[in-house]
Amino acid sequence: MAELAAFTADHVCRLTGVSARQLRYWDKTDFFSPTLLDEYKRRAFGRIYSFRDVVGLRTIAILRNRHRIPLQELRRVGAWLKDRHDTPWSSLRFALNGRMVVFFDPEMGVAVERRGAGQQVLPVDLEPIANEMREAADRLRDRQPDEIGQLRRNRYVVHAWVVAGTRIPTSAVWHFHQAGYSAEDIIKEYPRLKLADITAAIDFESRRRSAA
Repeated sequence: MAELAAFTADHVCRLTGVSARQLRYWDKTDFFSPTLLDEYKRRAFGRIYSFRDVVGLRTIAILRNRHRIPLQELRRVGAWLKDRHDTPWSSLRFALNGRMVVFFDPEMGVAVERRGAGQQVLPVDLEPIANEMREAADRLRDRQPDEIGQLRRNRYVVHAWVVAGTRIPTSAVWHFHQAGYSAEDIIKEYPRLKLADITAAIDFESRRRSAA
């Protein structure tokens, strides 16, 4: 997960099922904004989401699409998750009482409010949703065959040129090469890379630096 500790809006849409339009609107209206926004707001890729944000948005998407929970209740869920940003997933749970949300205290495991007594309660645990998103995020890292040996410009990475399908800058490969690392040694540092990636990155950086 090291390379995907932060997620772009495109990543979030692919992982959660929330549309790009909906994501922008929720951010604009302060319904759900990226936790890491302040850290990156002066850069071109300012809308960066944390893994906690991804899980929160996936949870809201499930409640919205599967259970038709109204917006007012979804806002409460978003605020509740933000307030418990450091709480382990295994401790976070709430329940659906009809179309209303009932939260449980993470330490005591009891409902902190009683709403709509007498209706059937559907428990919702956050840990399974977090595990689902973790597995989906791992799949984002899978590289396609046509990406091997290719380089890309990536506006979400400070170093503009990266090895296709990764966030590994070509300059990082070059610096290892200059330090005397063999291709095999570089691959030990970056296990996702192939020999063709190393060759392409070194050739590219050599040409770029010769032309400078």
